[in-house]
Amino acid sequence: MLTNKKHTLSCKAWLEYKGKPLIGKGGAEILEAIDKENSLSKAAESLGMSYRYVWNYIQEIQIAMEEQIVETYKGGKSGGGGAKLTDLGKSLLGEYRQVEVYLDKVLSNPGCLEVKGLKLSARNQFKGKVLAVEKGVITAKVKVEVKMPVTVTAVITKEAVDELDIKVGDEVTAIVKSTEIIIAK
Repeated sequence: MLTNKKHTLSCKAWLEYKGKPLIGKGGAEILEAIDKENSLSKAAESLGMSYRYVWNYIQEIQIAMEEQIVETYKGGKSGGGGAKLTDLGKSLLGEYRQVEVYLDKVLSNPGCLEVKGLKLSARNQFKGKVLAVEKGVITAKVKVEVKMPVTVTAVITKEAVDELDIKVGDEVTAIVKSTEIIIAK
């Protein structure tokens, strides 16, 4: 049954190690809170989680990776202890956030879903700068100066130029097949 309700495309991502999940959105939030608060207990409190849950979560990741992602230290007479992310912990968090940003871009731009991640049979690809765009009624001519320096001209649909938002000065890739040249941005 079809409805008029708007729906959105979404997905969940997580990092795995040897086929086992390490961190997803919740894990990234835990690592960020530890990084910000410099304390496991303060991080747990800021997230509304128990200290035990956060501790166990970190331990599971460290056991799986056989390496520390959080370094803890005990307090002395002058104050309490603390925690900080190791370089590996920072790297995991950064990698997860990078994937999250990429997925947000792809999911917010339906046009990306048509091309991103596909393997192309065309192996002749030249990166270059758009020198001119001439739009006709149905087709458009895009002149691209490739890095060799050589100028390649592709005749593509006007719709493709508009969907890719191709403008003079844009950096693009000219993908050459034996019968045609297509443009990727």
